[in-house]
Amino acid sequence: MNLQMEMEHHRQVLIVRFIGELDHHTADQVRMKLDEAIHSQQTNHIVLSLKDLQFMDSSGIGVILGRYKLIKSKGGKMAVCDATPPVFRLLEMSGLFKIMPIYESESDALSSLEVVS
Repeated sequence: MNLQMEMEHHRQVLIVRFIGELDHHTADQVRMKLDEAIHSQQTNHIVLSLKDLQFMDSSGIGVILGRYKLIKSKGGKMAVCDATPPVFRLLEMSGLFKIMPIYESESDALSSLEVVS
């Protein structure tokens, strides 16, 4: 299966919605697109919406961690929202929630970053 990625800027937050599978086949493309969006726009924070992400492997975790480090180096924050149960379990087992929060919805994640309009 392929991966679709929708990106939207809301103030200085990049909202990324994944649809499909984030794995070793799609990780490099996702990494490049996110890095380009982070550097070309005024992006201080990232919200990853995972409600339509059906599968993720360790390559996906690597992409997320790399973007977390990048946005953190800019003084920003990153949050995850709407994770499906299998993706949530993978993120939990990886220890990702020790460094970034997870929220039930995009609006909750945006509120946590204090950028709600």
